Amino acid sequence: MVNSTATLDRTFVALSDPTRRALLARLRDQPLSASELAKPFGIGN
Repeated sequence: MVNSTATLDRTFVALSDPTRRALLARLRDQPLSASELAKPFGIGN
C-alpha cells in the first residue's frame, strides 16, 4: 500500500501542473512527436 500511495502522490503532483495537463490534452487529440508537442509551449529546441 505504501508504494502505491507514493505512486499516486507523484501522479497527482504531476497533474497539478497546468502545462503538464495541457500536454496530456494535446496528446489525447492526436499522436505528436516530442518537438510537435513542445512547440506551442516554447520548450525544447
